[in-house]
Amino acid sequence: MKTEKPADFLEAGPRDRSADKRSSILNAAAEIFLNGGFLGTSMDEIAAKARVAKQTVYAHFSNKRDLFVAMVSALTNQASDRVHVGVPEFHEGDDLKRYLTDYAVRQLQVVLTPRIIRLRRLVISEVLRFPELGEALYSGGPGRSIMSLAAIFERLAERGVLAIRNPSLAASQFNWLVMSAPLNRAMLLGDDAIPSASELQKHAAESVQLFLAAYRQ
Repeated sequence: MKTEKPADFLEAGPRDRSADKRSSILNAAAEIFLNGGFLGTSMDEIAAKARVAKQTVYAHFSNKRDLFVAMVSALTNQASDRVHVGVPEFHEGDDLKRYLTDYAVRQLQVVLTPRIIRLRRLVISEVLRFPELGEALYSGGPGRSIMSLAAIFERLAERGVLAIRNPSLAASQFNWLVMSAPLNRAMLLGDDAIPSASELQKHAAESVQLFLAAYRQ
């Protein structure tokens, strides 16, 4: 399987030493928390991995819990941006099935990366201890996807391309039609159950075809 590029939590813009250190801490935290879980990780390990003093870690994050939650939020938002930032508009004459299939494939490719699957497993294992983790993952992940899709479907309905009265409901149906089977397999059966690129393409096209059977004008 292709080696993933390490997460980079530093926002675009002028770089400074404080932002660099925060980015290094979050990158180190992501690697260590995802491997060792919350209880199996120490702030000393994170400081060593980030090559900063332990006091520097505490200058950015008051305790391990705050760093853990910040790491989950940052990794979730980074992945979500890869899905939603730069999504093209649907133009007259475009192939609607191809447009929605491309969106579905893009979503699947991001969500089914091993790092994000591990993040989901980690959040589920710790959500009773840290309820805010579930909120962070849901709002930045499925929640954001459904809101983004609802906005797309509303515009398509206004143009008469789709027959949708409730864009939010349609968005939720589309999201889980696309995501549920491959995501559940990857979550429960491991990285080897992540579909290949051709399998993802086929699943996305079939899901879109079913969705359009219900909502196409």
